[in-house]
Amino acid sequence: QVQLVESGGGLVQAGGSLRLSCAASGSIGSINTMGWYRQPPGKQRELVATITSGGNTNYGDSVKGRFTISRDNVKNTVYLQMNSLKPEDTAVYYCKLAMWRLGWLPPSWGQGTQVTVSS
Repeated sequence: QVQLVESGGGLVQAGGSLRLSCAASGSIGSINTMGWYRQPPGKQRELVATITSGGNTNYGDSVKGRFTISRDNVKNTVYLQMNSLKPEDTAVYYCKLAMWRLGWLPPSWGQGTQVTVSS
């Protein structure tokens, strides 16, 4: 059983920064992808950024150049540094972990953390 615990959300003014963390615990396979997705009010969940266990990253178009994803494989923790925040970044941010064991297993999701950017 895998558990994901997110932290670091909150209220920030436009142009400010926040850093999200997501710690994974349980049976974590060495081949995996961790990432962040977000769900703005009234909209569908969308990709923010992902990072593989090998360090390869992928970003959603709306956050490129402003957000940076990183991870600590020893701590099984993924981070999202968010700079130059905009009101449209307001959303619930979810952490996701997908593991490979002779195929991709169903992903695990965190409970979500609220990020609110005021104008």
